[in-house]
Amino acid sequence: MAPPVFHLAPLPPAGATAVLDGAEGRHAATVRRLRSGERVLLTDGRGGVADCTVTTVGRDRLELAVQARQDVAPAVPQVTVVQALPKGERSDLAVELATEAGVDAVVPWQAARCVARWQGPKADKGVQRWQSTATQAAKQSRRAHVPEVAPLHSTTEVAELVARTVAEGGHALVLHESAQAPMADLVLDGPRVLLVVGPEGGIADDELAVLTAQGAVAVHLGPTVLRTSTAAAVALGALGVLTPRWLARPFA
Repeated sequence: MAPPVFHLAPLPPAGATAVLDGAEGRHAATVRRLRSGERVLLTDGRGGVADCTVTTVGRDRLELAVQARQDVAPAVPQVTVVQALPKGERSDLAVELATEAGVDAVVPWQAARCVARWQGPKADKGVQRWQSTATQAAKQSRRAHVPEVAPLHSTTEVAELVARTVAEGGHALVLHESAQAPMADLVLDGPRVLLVVGPEGGIADDELAVLTAQGAVAVHLGPTVLRTSTAAAVALGALGVLTPRWLARPFA
């Protein structure tokens, strides 16, 4: 059975003692009921992984001996998902699925046809909730890297992100059911990929025009129309096959 994964930053070096407390310590000691001698993996969310052995179990607290350290390289190409805000519980689901599928960063997008509206303090709370969702999903899926959730973006800001990505030799792809080009036909040899996912009501024509004017390419994934909460995860699966992203082995 694979050892459980918990988050701790910064990670101590090999030979040192790590202390896991707070919410992670409570989950390890009280919920998982880990005992002395059991193996645990710690990650810092930035690629660092520590292979540890539990030495002491306290109330909502573990002490662990760090046996070894390794640094897991990020996937290539790096993939950022621009996610139009889904409504209701599908909002967190979109981030959870994209994280499990390997996304490197998530940009929330207030698209014109979004039913959900993040305004004022709600925008900061939404970003924080998505970041928490990404952190938990990364731990569950045994990832060494936790995706970073950016502040809420307008269409103008997404267009600027498209322009920067293309200028740096990357690819900006807009998932669109009416696109003529299938993603499978693309040669994705750049250092990064930007995936733009529209809302349930679809990307408005003027938004699509703004994004493609900055160098984005409209593509479709296949014959079916996906929901906004699942499209990014399916696209990331396709990118895993079309690029070297899935050649890397998971850490032990």
